[in-house]
Amino acid sequence: MKRGRIELEGHAIDVRLDRDEVVAHGGRRFPLAGAKLLPPVVPHNFYAAGLNFRAHIEWANGHLGTSYKVPTQADIGYRSNNALIGHGDAIQIPADSTGPVEFEGELVAVIGTRARNLTEANALDCVAGYTLGNDVSERTWQRSDRTLWRAKNSDTFKPMGPWIADGIDPMNQEIEVRINGRTVSSYNTSAMIFGVAHYLARISRYMTLYPGDVVWFGCDGPTVPALEPGDLVEVVNEAIGILGNPVVGERGLCPGA
Repeated sequence: MKRGRIELEGHAIDVRLDRDEVVAHGGRRFPLAGAKLLPPVVPHNFYAAGLNFRAHIEWANGHLGTSYKVPTQADIGYRSNNALIGHGDAIQIPADSTGPVEFEGELVAVIGTRARNLTEANALDCVAGYTLGNDVSERTWQRSDRTLWRAKNSDTFKPMGPWIADGIDPMNQEIEVRINGRTVSSYNTSAMIFGVAHYLARISRYMTLYPGDVVWFGCDGPTVPALEPGDLVEVVNEAIGILGNPVVGERGLCPGA
């Protein structure tokens, strides 16, 4: 089953997907065409795996001039809800960005039950399903800032969706990224250095996982070409769907912003 959220008359409502319709609680149906899709969940806690694919580490060291080593333990970072947007919303490149601004198509776990001190054997039991994320990153800021506060968390830098799909194997999913219809990245989640169950068990050893929390699991390989205004970037998975977002330049700010 695929579940998500749409905007209806200014309100967010939970729905499930039924072919070309979405079905709300109580059975009310709406055409999928034209429905405003929101991020399928707004997380209480927004976790992100550290470096988790060898080919991406090798690419980053050559492309970004970094000296990352393959990690010996699973490290977890954080992202901000302010950056979340849904399918169809625009990724906005800040006016003072010198770039490059790059995509990172990722698998995302959505937590369904409160969990603490999980083992790898039972860790997946707390997962409600999986969705897709695009961890948009401003690479100059990523290199220069002491933290990743704007490089990873600028408004609109975290598209997520379109649906939460249950009943899939998180360790055998093909993730593809397309720019303007052309495939620029493709990998299988089986190449993770640390698997989904390992990350969830490690997080829950120190922090309680709550329903609605999300964990993003990183990407593999290169993340080029850079995103430019006018592009359409899509993160694709057969089981979950297509997370598509146009790219625009920054518009004028509101007075007092």
